[in-house]
Amino acid sequence: MARYAGPVCRLCRREGVKLFLKADRCFTPKCAIDKRNTPPGARRNRPPRQRSTNYAMQLREKQKIRRTYGLMEKQFRRHYREAERQIGETGVNLLLLLECRLDNVVFRMGFASSRRQARQLVNHGHFLVNGKKLDVPSASLNIGDEISIRVKSRKLDVIQVSQERASDIGRPSWVEVQPEKLVGKIVAVPERENIDVVVNEQLIVEYYSR
Repeated sequence: MARYAGPVCRLCRREGVKLFLKADRCFTPKCAIDKRNTPPGARRNRPPRQRSTNYAMQLREKQKIRRTYGLMEKQFRRHYREAERQIGETGVNLLLLLECRLDNVVFRMGFASSRRQARQLVNHGHFLVNGKKLDVPSASLNIGDEISIRVKSRKLDVIQVSQERASDIGRPSWVEVQPEKLVGKIVAVPERENIDVVVNEQLIVEYYSR
């Protein structure tokens, strides 16, 4: 599957908010949003911005969340269709499905400094789910699933650094982690208020309901 390989700070500038795509850099003055919060591209002789239409706002919200979780359009649309079939609010269901992806859970548990890094670590087979190797970043996890790091991978520098960072900023309440054992477990279903992604999910529903 194709992946965006360009500068990720450009994506944050396009959306006008921090998407936290570059790990620790996002928390420093070097962050692109803090340095120059302007859309990418040439600005010479650029005409003044026109008022955003409803479609433009819906599109931007959809792009914002898709880029936050690092998904391509086809994969994101598949998650949306699945959320649509579930009982409850489609927008909230979509966020819960995205939060329960293996790569995101690895990131939330502090085993990686960004979702992008988590996806790479999962692809390389560094994690076990319920004692079995799982290298599919999009795999959906449930309450009670246990994520651990393979013995051969526990001394990786990126994992050690990520653990130190997670200890400083904290972890969400729906995961439980034993840092000394490098083991984590999903103990609850994520609630909307526990998801710190700044997005209006209703606009995404409106976008796909056109």
